[in-house]
Amino acid sequence: MPDIVLTTLNARYRHAAFGLRCLLANLGALADRAMVLEFDLEKTPAEMAEAILKRAPQIVGIGVYIWNAEPTRKLLAILRQVRPEVILVLGGPEVSHETFTQPVTVLADYVIAGEGEVAFRELCQRLLAGERRPTARLIQAAPPALDALAAPYPLYDARDIHERVIYVEATRGCPFKCAFCLSALERGVRSFPLAPFLAEMERLLQRGVRQFKFVDRSFTVRLTPACAILDFFYAHHVPGLFLHFEMVPDRFPEALRSSIQRFPPGSIQLEIGLQSLNPEVLARIDRPRKIAQAAANLAWLRRETGVHLHTDLIVGLPGEDLASFARGFDRLAALDPHEIQVGILKRLRGAPLQRHVEPFRMVFDPEPPYELLGNAQIDFMTLRRLKRFARYWDLIGNSGRFPTTRTCLLHEGSPFTRFMALSDWIYATSGQTHQIALPRLCDLVETGLVQALGLSAELAAVTVQADRQYLSQKKAGKSRQARHEG
Repeated sequence: MPDIVLTTLNARYRHAAFGLRCLLANLGALADRAMVLEFDLEKTPAEMAEAILKRAPQIVGIGVYIWNAEPTRKLLAILRQVRPEVILVLGGPEVSHETFTQPVTVLADYVIAGEGEVAFRELCQRLLAGERRPTARLIQAAPPALDALAAPYPLYDARDIHERVIYVEATRGCPFKCAFCLSALERGVRSFPLAPFLAEMERLLQRGVRQFKFVDRSFTVRLTPACAILDFFYAHHVPGLFLHFEMVPDRFPEALRSSIQRFPPGSIQLEIGLQSLNPEVLARIDRPRKIAQAAANLAWLRRETGVHLHTDLIVGLPGEDLASFARGFDRLAALDPHEIQVGILKRLRGAPLQRHVEPFRMVFDPEPPYELLGNAQIDFMTLRRLKRFARYWDLIGNSGRFPTTRTCLLHEGSPFTRFMALSDWIYATSGQTHQIALPRLCDLVETGLVQALGLSAELAAVTVQADRQYLSQKKAGKSRQARHEG
């Protein structure tokens, strides 16, 4: 039985817990006395407690994130009641700031704030050696030297490789100080040594990994290692290879363009956090950006490469009203990225956004994920409409299921105004934002194009029928592929 169980609740089964593997890889001599035990939000706290206590650990380390704070609190309450002698150690971004104002931390013996590989190992060594326990419940971990850390990649097993997203990291930290982001509290960017990192990537490729999601916050900031990593994957390209990176949109020099342009279509996804296209708003949140240059780079990527572009906008940034957000959405839509992710502003614990709360009368939900409920520019009722807008846009504009409808929405008038009208109509008609069956959604879109946007019944029918046919062909293609692989 392990002395140490490392556990967390992933948002979905496909999301492997990268942080736990980093901790386990760096436990040194204690690694053989530890195990990773992952759950997802489908499991009840009692089921998780049973699975953990079945291993009879002395120490349970739990990763706490914005999406799992409440079920983690319930899990800790059960563990504390049933096995009070078990030492409970928390870590993760959710508990690293405003630590002891949270219900989840009350039940813990220790909380490690920051990067925990070294601090967690040292704590476990003391506890399992029977030394006197540290008296401070909060352990502030110093950032470890990246060249001294053991790589977590060998801990991905065959099931992970076959069924889960494989996360990797070439750097830690971020050069920007965005007020809404915890990365604003960090100092600069630190890189893992390149040669050992690429050797680990080669081993993952040899083991059959084909999808690599880089968790680096700004992969393209450091040009030389970024190009070296892209060159490596291009030289090792195999069918099905897929790479996901975060990109700084207004920093895209020729060397990076050349490296990316070589890849076959569908090999790379770039996540591009624009957040806003209002320069005053960007300056206010400490993320100044050359908007014209960012737009030119996005246009080039869309025109000259096969990269999948995932862009982000945030509703509710301080000082941005509905009209400004609409203009930004329309300007981005004109560039036609594959996805425009619309998110509602969240107040992450510890983020510098707090300084804007009073001046802009910002009110946030006190429960995770701490979304904005209203501010001086956008009231609660408007935010509810925008929340539905974001959800329906995911279903219709981002999902890839409605390519013809999407073109119809984006290429006439104001895309934001048109889709807001459709969104309002869908909700008024269905009363649903979730659990809408695809055939039902197709029917709603077809009727909504007529009643909300004024298309003729004939044009709406032709538009949505093209998407129905596309979905049918796509489904048939997947069935043929499954039979072939079987």
